Amino acid sequence: MIATVENKLDAIREALPSEGLFADKDWLISPDAFPISEKFASELEQLGHRLLVFQRACNQLYQLSVRGKQPAWIAQYLDAGKPAELVELSRQKVFRDELPRVIRPDLILTENCYIIAEIDSVPGGIGLTGWLNRTYSALGQDVIGGEEGMLDGFQKVVPNGSDILVSEESATYRPEMEWLAAQLNLHRTSNLENPTSKWRVVPAENYEPQPGRDVYRFFELFDLPNIPKIEALLRSAAERKGRVTPPLKPFLEEKMWFALFWLKPLRQFWRRELGDKYFLKLQQVIPYTWLLDPMPLPQHAVIPRLEIHDWREAAKFSQKERDLLLKVSGFSPLGWGSRGVALGADLPHSEWEKRIDHALTNFLIQPTILQQFHKGSLFEHPYYDGESGEVRTMKGRIRLCPYYFVEDDRVKLRGALTTIVPADKKLIHGMRDGILVPTSINTVNGPRS
Repeated sequence: MIATVENKLDAIREALPSEGLFADKDWLISPDAFPISEKFASELEQLGHRLLVFQRACNQLYQLSVRGKQPAWIAQYLDAGKPAELVELSRQKVFRDELPRVIRPDLILTENCYIIAEIDSVPGGIGLTGWLNRTYSALGQDVIGGEEGMLDGFQKVVPNGSDILVSEESATYRPEMEWLAAQLNLHRTSNLENPTSKWRVVPAENYEPQPGRDVYRFFELFDLPNIPKIEALLRSAAERKGRVTPPLKPFLEEKMWFALFWLKPLRQFWRRELGDKYFLKLQQVIPYTWLLDPMPLPQHAVIPRLEIHDWREAAKFSQKERDLLLKVSGFSPLGWGSRGVALGADLPHSEWEKRIDHALTNFLIQPTILQQFHKGSLFEHPYYDGESGEVRTMKGRIRLCPYYFVEDDRVKLRGALTTIVPADKKLIHGMRDGILVPTSINTVNGPRS
């Protein structure tokens, strides 16, 4: 076991692949994983199954809406702005029950516990978290998922090798997926039905599908027009010549599901499909969310919790009242990462007003949601400061991303990536001045005990 801080940092640097893990992106390294309590780790384990049941319910609600057994406006919301051919493809019977097999929620650690900022069905960080887990395990740290958890999980998703399609839009993450594929090929090919079928990273733009060859799709579906040969892949998937995961279902990649979860007309559906226990548990961690639908309300009606009759009244909110997040719901480059997210309280009033107006005007082609903002709590964690050459302590906010893999209808937590950003950052994402570490279980005094 490596004991000294200096030795830990040296070991982490030496383990970093020469090609890196993110294209043109760096992060701060730390000698230690982020510790959480056994109790919180147990909560994370249970959250995975709740989210799988939630995604099944989302899939079911959309299908029922399409068939006229739930209100038609549900599918209309979820299909807004999407090409008719893609909508038609996603509704084909062969895809009906397919769900993402990797589930990654973005958890913001708050004063009460945590809040789910969103759920990512095409998540980055799989290779990075696999590398972090392996590297910090070698330092003797008890990371969630263990040394090989992320590799085990990904192999379960595509057990007989696969083509990992990475588009130019997603090119930042190509190095981590290449590391992942290389590690699987190095250690796992003896388990394949056909040892010549390996994992490989392929540019999505010129991909030619091969019969019987599974595909892991590492690009969002808004990117399809930028992929010239995509028709062949879509046809191959529809004819079941090869499996594509995550499935070709753009409605499942929408952030508006959190708004639909809170709609009172759908409450009985959610309670029935989730069960009372899961429904109440998710109410505690899914932030209240609204769809910015410009459709006029009856004269006597108001928008729940905001107590306004028209969304344009929200444009007049004071700075204190604007403690709300505006998010592009999906099917847009702005829906990827944090590019389409803005905190109202940080915007000048004129910019807030402009964004509200833009969201309402473009709702039918690019739906936007409004979400309650929950500020992350502050935690302290060590990091290496390259300028001073010293290990310092950052007081920052946490985004914790557990990676759940759906393996034979069971959900397994295989790793958890922690991002720590300086206290003055309200929106948490990977950045040059942020710390990226795996998550470990501290049996003594981890946070969220």
